Amino acid sequence: MQMRLFVGTIVAFGYNAVVSWIPSRKLRHTYLRIWMGSFGAGAGVQRGCQVLNGRKIHLGDRAIINFGCLFDGRIYEVRIGNDVSIGPEAAILTLGHDPQSPDFADRGGPVIIGDRVWIGYRAIVLPGVEIGEGAVIGAGSVVTRNVPAFAIVAGSPAKVIGERRHDLNYHLNYRPWLT
Repeated sequence: MQMRLFVGTIVAFGYNAVVSWIPSRKLRHTYLRIWMGSFGAGAGVQRGCQVLNGRKIHLGDRAIINFGCLFDGRIYEVRIGNDVSIGPEAAILTLGHDPQSPDFADRGGPVIIGDRVWIGYRAIVLPGVEIGEGAVIGAGSVVTRNVPAFAIVAGSPAKVIGERRHDLNYHLNYRPWLT
């Protein structure tokens, strides 16, 4: 078990410190396809993203991850649906600490993101949250609770501020050069 943890740490370091900064999308995506739990057809991860334990990260088809995002798969899974757009520098967290714990115990849970979700710039999704299909997370929001399907949420903590159309039918195809 100790050797497995050591190898996993080296693989994560290799991606986060070196591979994630290489301007070759093909090379980065090949590494991620091998390392991640799943990497959907047409998915894209831009440069500078940090991944903590790729084995527990699952990207759906055509999921687009913009630059500088953080995905925490240390203990719990992150499952991202199809045609999801995650804005730059967003953080998807699955692990934290219990503030009431006298011994600083861990607390966390998996994060599930439904199809056609749009997460804005620098949003933070906290452990154990499920975001329903078609939901929109406003830029800079902190998502502390489950988000209903097609809800538009914003703020800290994020609150429902509107509803998105239900007839979404797009397929993402974003491939900017040198990202």
